[in-house]
Amino acid sequence: MSDDAQQPSEPSEVRKSNSRKRDIAGLIGWVLLCFSASATAAFVDTGGWYAELNKPSWNPPSWLFGPVWTTLYVMMGASVWLVWRKGGWKSMKGPLSLFVFQWVLNAIWTPLFFGIHRPDLAFFEIVLLWAAIVATIVVFWRISRVASILLLPYLLWVSFASFLNFTIWKLNPGP
Repeated sequence: MSDDAQQPSEPSEVRKSNSRKRDIAGLIGWVLLCFSASATAAFVDTGGWYAELNKPSWNPPSWLFGPVWTTLYVMMGASVWLVWRKGGWKSMKGPLSLFVFQWVLNAIWTPLFFGIHRPDLAFFEIVLLWAAIVATIVVFWRISRVASILLLPYLLWVSFASFLNFTIWKLNPGP
């Protein structure tokens, strides 16, 4: 009799276990996607050219960028994961596509700035990135306020980076 009482709960436990595994895999996948944006730095020289540029006195030290971006990528991954959990690609296609669009813009900035040494083009691109982040925050707010709030430090950093990019462009007239 006790075996019969346990059988109905087993499928439910299996579903919960599968759902938990899917959630964990999803979180890992989204965080890895966010981190992969930094892979574009592997194809460009981020040292020599940048070191020679005129920079404002408030330019952050180089060692700061790694910890900041690590934190931001984890927060971005958690944010998009919260939205993805609400229904996956099938029901969250628009919000998730918007997130991926801003992620692509994030990945493009490094080759523009460091790869082809064009702070001017990078500035216009980062302004577009900033707008895409704002749009993502607004859309995510309707789905998960926590997901939206997790993107605010990213927006603040990109705001700062935009001003820094603009300043470097103006201090270093180029082609």
